[in-house]
Amino acid sequence: MLKSLLSLFGVYKAYEKWLWHQVKDQAKPEHIAIVLDGNRRWAINHSLDPNIGHYYGADRTEKMLRWCLDLGVKTVTLYAFSTENFNRSREEVAELMDIFGYKLQQVLENDDIHKHRVRVKFIGRLNLLPEEVRGMIEKVEEATKDYDQHFLNFAMAYGGRAEIVDATRMIAWEVKEERLLPEDIDEKVFEQYLYTAYLPKQDPDLIIRTSGEERLSGFLLYQSAYSELCFLDVYWPEFRLIDMLRAIRTYQKRKRRFGK
Repeated sequence: MLKSLLSLFGVYKAYEKWLWHQVKDQAKPEHIAIVLDGNRRWAINHSLDPNIGHYYGADRTEKMLRWCLDLGVKTVTLYAFSTENFNRSREEVAELMDIFGYKLQQVLENDDIHKHRVRVKFIGRLNLLPEEVRGMIEKVEEATKDYDQHFLNFAMAYGGRAEIVDATRMIAWEVKEERLLPEDIDEKVFEQYLYTAYLPKQDPDLIIRTSGEERLSGFLLYQSAYSELCFLDVYWPEFRLIDMLRAIRTYQKRKRRFGK
């Protein structure tokens, strides 16, 4: 049994290395966005409490961010908690908020964040989050606000439609206050009012969703107009480096014409 496991591990590492060499010298996506899906289903499949899956998913997220740094990906946006997720059981939402608080403290103390000058930002209707979580968010954002080498965004209490509504509301207020003329509103102006306005590149080159579901579920609806989509039949807690590399290889093989 041990020999079989060691042999399988050797094959996996060889495949991983081969994939790495395939993608490393080609154009890589500058901005990757990921829908972190399948934590509860993974836990149920392993006869665990469904909420335990969120802990394993949080640990997998930390590994994935390390891979992105190694690959030279400049921006990562993660769909961590949607506005609809508030409709889950009170117990599960509370568990998730505890995880967020714990992991945010780890982000604050993470050497890689400071070494690689990663600016961490949270996008969404953050006023809906518990006060303790908002307090940790403020600390993390304040500690990394001057970093500009990499960008890490957590979409929390986020909805793509909500983002568009919020942007429209702010633009309407600007027009009402006569700081903006209706005839001056175009795509570039509109993008200045999105949650992602601070990013050097708002639109993801590649969006990955795990768990086998093939929809965006409201994730970056405006920004994803020309994103390449990759749906993987693997639950988030078992997402591997080879899954990331295969998604990037798929992106590299696609012809991006942007309607031309």
